[in-house]
Amino acid sequence: MKLTKHSHACVTLEKDGTRLVIDPGTLTPDAAEAVTQAHAVLITHEHFAHFDDKLVSAALEAQPELQVYGTAAVAATLGSHDGRVRAVAAGDTFNVGSITVTVHGHRHALIHADIPCPDNVGYLLDNGAVYHPGDAYFAPDAPIHTLLLPTSGPWTKLGEAADYVRTVKPERIIQIHELMLSDLGQHSTANLLGENGLTGTPIDRLEPGTTVKL
Repeated sequence: MKLTKHSHACVTLEKDGTRLVIDPGTLTPDAAEAVTQAHAVLITHEHFAHFDDKLVSAALEAQPELQVYGTAAVAATLGSHDGRVRAVAAGDTFNVGSITVTVHGHRHALIHADIPCPDNVGYLLDNGAVYHPGDAYFAPDAPIHTLLLPTSGPWTKLGEAADYVRTVKPERIIQIHELMLSDLGQHSTANLLGENGLTGTPIDRLEPGTTVKL
C-alpha cells in the first residue's frame, strides 16, 4: 500500500489500483484533485478541517462511481445519492476494491465542556496496515503498523499523544493534523514523540505531496 500525505488531516491510500481519500477538508488545497482520482472518500467527522461538504457533494455529482463513508451526521449532510453515501459506526467493516476497512471509536476528543463533541470514527485499513483516528486518541484492539498521529489542534496534548502511541504500539508514526504548529513546532513535536523521545517509535514528518510505501 502507498500513502500520499496532503495538508493537515488528508491522506490518499492506494493499493492494487484502488484509491481511498480520508478527510479531504477545507484546509487541504489539493483536496479536489485527490478526490477526483478516488474510488471512495472516508470522513472521520463533520468538522471543516476534515470534511468539505461542498467539495464532496460536487464530486458525487461528477463521479457516478464514487462511494463516500462517514458518520451519520456526514451522511445526513450529503444525502443518499442512490446509496453511494453510507453512514458507518464502530464495529462496521467494508471493502473498497482490494482494501478492507474496519471502523473504530465513537466520539471526538473533548475540546472544552462548552463545545459539543460530535461523533468521530477512525479507519483501520488492511488488517492494521494503517490507522487514521480522526480527532481522537482511540486505540483499536488490533495490531497497527502505521499510525497517523494528530499533533496539533485545540484538543491535542503532547503528553496524551505520547501515551496514545505507547498504548497503540505502532511500528511507525506519520504526523498529521499539523497545520496549527509552526515549522519549529513540528520539528520539536516530532523529536519529543519520536524514536529518541517519549515513545521510542520512528515518526515521519512528510511534506504535502510526499508518497511513501507502507
